[in-house]
Amino acid sequence: MFIAVILGIALGLVMGVTGAGGGILAVPSLVTGLGWSMQQAAPVALIAVSCAAALGTAEGLRHNLVRYRAAMLMAALSLPFTALGILVAHALSQVLLMRIFGAVMVLVALRMLLQGRNAAQQQASTLCALGPIHHDTGRFHWSLTTAGVLAAIGALTGFTSGLLGVGGGFVVVPMLRKFTELSVHSIVATALLVVALVGAGGVVTAVAHGASLPMPATLLFSIAAVAGMLAGRHISKRLAPHHIQRTFAVVLLGVAVALIVCTH
Repeated sequence: MFIAVILGIALGLVMGVTGAGGGILAVPSLVTGLGWSMQQAAPVALIAVSCAAALGTAEGLRHNLVRYRAAMLMAALSLPFTALGILVAHALSQVLLMRIFGAVMVLVALRMLLQGRNAAQQQASTLCALGPIHHDTGRFHWSLTTAGVLAAIGALTGFTSGLLGVGGGFVVVPMLRKFTELSVHSIVATALLVVALVGAGGVVTAVAHGASLPMPATLLFSIAAVAGMLAGRHISKRLAPHHIQRTFAVVLLGVAVALIVCTH
């Protein structure tokens, strides 16, 4: 149980410092730290990530940064694809699933490193497919295109969540940066709400498909993750964003290589 607490605090710290994408480390931490399979770890990781994300969402709501209509649409469209992802995960072997997870982590880490080097170019290449936002309120101009793009992001987030047991922040954040004019703070706050909703839906779906939750470990891991999130949010205010991004990317690469190489 002590290991679950340490892992939860570490996860919360990462989520608090890095934002919505830190939850990608939840499953690897449980698999390596507690010796669980990915199928066992996924629903527990989702509970912890959802609780921590809900805490971050509350802060975003206080500052009017959360685009809650967009988040709810993405979360609603994610649900059937979360179930599909869970079915695919149970159909795959543990080795293959771990290597897929490792490959996804490599892609996320490389994107973060390249993003740091080419920030200006990426900003210039933003597609803004959802059109301009209301600059006085920060809200979207809603249209069929807006709803369609957000629905597609939600579907991809849901499938990834079900397959890998992650909240999906590493999907939502870059997609919103690519297709919208939202500020970075608004994107992270909105993504945290999506992660909280998608994670909660993923847990319900996983339990409905027969997943069992070891309650003592789940509660301790989740409570510790929330505590770590609070500490991480405080620490993040004292660190440079580009240093956080690069360090997190290097950590992801290290964990990914370990998953791919050591899984057999």
